Amino acid sequence: MDGPVVTADGRPGAADKRKSEGPVELGVPPHRPTAEFPRHLETLYARFPFARSVADDPISVVRPLATDPRRAEVAGIFAATLAIGNTTAIRGAIGRLAAAVDGDVGRLVDPGRAPERTRRLRSFRHRWIRGDQLNFLADRLTEFYAKEPTLENAFLAGWQSDGFASGIDRLARVLRGPDPPAAPLPPRGYAALFPSPLAAGASPAKRLTLFVRWMVRDRYPDLGIWRRVPTGELRIPLDQHVHWIAYHLGLTGRRSRTWSAVEEVSEALRRIDPIDPTKFDFVLCHTGVSGDCPKRRDLSVCGPCSVRPDCRLWRGRGSAS
Repeated sequence: MDGPVVTADGRPGAADKRKSEGPVELGVPPHRPTAEFPRHLETLYARFPFARSVADDPISVVRPLATDPRRAEVAGIFAATLAIGNTTAIRGAIGRLAAAVDGDVGRLVDPGRAPERTRRLRSFRHRWIRGDQLNFLADRLTEFYAKEPTLENAFLAGWQSDGFASGIDRLARVLRGPDPPAAPLPPRGYAALFPSPLAAGASPAKRLTLFVRWMVRDRYPDLGIWRRVPTGELRIPLDQHVHWIAYHLGLTGRRSRTWSAVEEVSEALRRIDPIDPTKFDFVLCHTGVSGDCPKRRDLSVCGPCSVRPDCRLWRGRGSAS
């Protein structure tokens, strides 16, 4: 999830953002994977049980709702916004939101259904996300779609001018909406749902980065409805599982989840697959979610792992448990 900077071992990050942007282990040689790491990672990808993990992922709930490009965007942005907490709770929240509009997410951006939508979302809760916030998001999307055919245009406006982070920033600005008095005052806590990597704190913007991945990649399990953004330009959605594994594989030396860590991990993966670097995101994430990576040395679990030779927990320790 997005929010406060969190370290690779799960501790809250330091208040001093300058410190959070640098490696914690000052004076210690950085961990690097072995020269065979690209082959090891490709093996992990090739052997990965996608069918098992797709069923546990929020995308499994999004795909049936994405009956056309507009509904794919709407389902995707609401699902990514709700992507806080464990995958079971997230899938349940997306399902409850879909049920509130009788399974047709297109109704969320139908101006004629706004009063009914407001009433149905009033009691919605998921973690700290409330129905009034989702209703405000629906209003912002309805206003946007009255002028533009796709959120891809918003992302492109930023990306083409100054790169991927600017694309995420522009998308976040569209979803937050204009500042009052040009627009209604948003509900309490709403703007925090859409952080920008360009703002103070350099958020990893995991949820919006995940949304863009869903929209751009046309390989399973993603949706691939945006056609003007190259997959090679995508950045990794850096959740806590991906960050922990990436740090321990030496893909970043940063122990805090910031945009700098996103760029480091993405570049490391791009050197392995320049065309589709974020294809590894799903595998790394669900290796953590599923418990395939126990986040400690356990030979009974780690033994078959193809990237074990590259992990900082195992380097130089042979096969000791």
